[in-house]
Amino acid sequence: MSHERKGEMPEPTPLSLLATPQDADWWLPRHQQKLAEKASMERVDLVFLGDSITQGWEAEGRVFWDEYYGSGNALNLGFNGDRTEHVLWRLAHGAVEGIEPKCLVLLIGTNNTGHRQDAPQETALGIQAILAILRVKLPKTKILLLAIFPRSAKPTQKMRVLNDEVNRLMQAYADTEEVVYLDINECFLDDNGRVSPEVMGDYLHINAAQYRVWAEAIAPYILLSK
Repeated sequence: MSHERKGEMPEPTPLSLLATPQDADWWLPRHQQKLAEKASMERVDLVFLGDSITQGWEAEGRVFWDEYYGSGNALNLGFNGDRTEHVLWRLAHGAVEGIEPKCLVLLIGTNNTGHRQDAPQETALGIQAILAILRVKLPKTKILLLAIFPRSAKPTQKMRVLNDEVNRLMQAYADTEEVVYLDINECFLDDNGRVSPEVMGDYLHINAAQYRVWAEAIAPYILLSK
């Protein structure tokens, strides 16, 4: 028996769960280009899935992508500005169809907390929904779930606090076998928990040299997935 009171409106579904494409002109063409790139690859062993920080492997981090992943049948599915709902849409429209990567690295959520300042619980629910879909679509793939990278200069600033709370919540989604949670954020912080402009010029996107730091930090987990 439902306990919902007569006339009581149901809770709206969080935007973080409503699969939708971005409306930027470049976004759908990039999705189609990535589908074509995936189809052209003999096999895909490694996938990076995320937002502009992940897309940055194609620009600021290109030299390190080539060094660490250039011969590893790797596919970059990072899209500038993506929130959880955009990743959900991409997954529903072929992003990982027809492949069986050994490992998928997921880094998403900072645009939920940044663009809309979503409640941490809502961002975490979006990440949980992405993981659930990945488990169905890629049952043989090990997922490396990364803590959202530090945001803002100081640990007390709102965006940092929001991201830290999402990270706390999503640790529960790792089962140590199929999904591994990894927090490498200390790599980008000083002893006082602050972000230097030499690490992130805008206190959000890591600078070029930090892509090597990222690659080195996750290397043991990538190897474990092979």
